[in-house]
Amino acid sequence: MAETNARGRFVWYDLMTSDPANAEPFYQKVAAWGTEVWKGQQPYTMWTANGKPIGGIMNMPPGVNAPPHWIAYISVPDVDAAVKQAESLGGKTHHKATDIPEVGRFAVLQDPQGAAFAVFTPKANPPAPDGMPGIGEFSWHELATTDYAAAFRFYEALFGWEKIVEHDMGPMGIYCIFGRNGAQLGGMFNKPPEMPWPPNWLQYIHVDSADSAAERVKANGGKVLNGPMEVPGGDRIAQCLDPQGGAFAVHSRTA
Repeated sequence: MAETNARGRFVWYDLMTSDPANAEPFYQKVAAWGTEVWKGQQPYTMWTANGKPIGGIMNMPPGVNAPPHWIAYISVPDVDAAVKQAESLGGKTHHKATDIPEVGRFAVLQDPQGAAFAVFTPKANPPAPDGMPGIGEFSWHELATTDYAAAFRFYEALFGWEKIVEHDMGPMGIYCIFGRNGAQLGGMFNKPPEMPWPPNWLQYIHVDSADSAAERVKANGGKVLNGPMEVPGGDRIAQCLDPQGGAFAVHSRTA
């Protein structure tokens, strides 16, 4: 897994799916990812972008009553302390703190509004500088929730995230952009009534062209739910479903 000791940084992304054998070629075609097998105690297929691992794919764990989905791992100095703090702030633990031999320690949590995420502490901690995500890497992280202000306070306390700006989107409400060390990481907003699913994180993949990627989604059995469209600042996005029903988005920059 990606190695960093930077608190509050998104460092890894797992796709939990009902059909890894068919999900794998879909993302290879849409995002131009490679794959690499990690030969640990349990073999695990990793996604690679620009020659480095960025995440992985696995069967939906037994007992998880959820559709296929992505889950992001966020770095913390101490997983056990983060779990304790999250619970004290109203969060819940889905998967208790667990060691991955030779890799690190993780836990899967739920924020007070119900969105799932993971915390991770690597076993080794070499410096890992922040930088602009490259093509094929994840570039934006968006939380659709029932109370974005309360959700932000939870994540602010847990990860030290900063509120960078709040945009008034009119009838759509407020879109709160958050980040760390002055760099934008993503946004949070209150989901409208026409979004009936529970609070959730949506992960955006940086692609060369959101429009071209959306065409690849449709050509390979996925669905485009929204877009492609321009967002403030001129970037373009499209929100999609993979063939198994996992939600993700694509994002291309104008500069």
